[in-house]
Amino acid sequence: MLVINPDECIDCGVCEPECPAEAIIADTTQGSEKWVEINRLYASKWPNITHKGVTPADADQWLTVKNKFQEHFSENPGEEKS
Repeated sequence: MLVINPDECIDCGVCEPECPAEAIIADTTQGSEKWVEINRLYASKWPNITHKGVTPADADQWLTVKNKFQEHFSENPGEEKS
């Protein structure tokens, strides 16, 4: 999971179509308040990503998993793999 700092986002919308999991929604979307707060919290705690990493080998398998956040979320950031 990646997060976007809502205080630094310029609302350009470029990231939405670039997300292969279609997990990014505009902060004006109804029900987005929960996600804005999750992004705000973890953007301040997790390391800032400065370069594109390697896509996980199982990324496509996770696209159809239901309840990912509720069942698989961890507050601990992942390790960078290069």
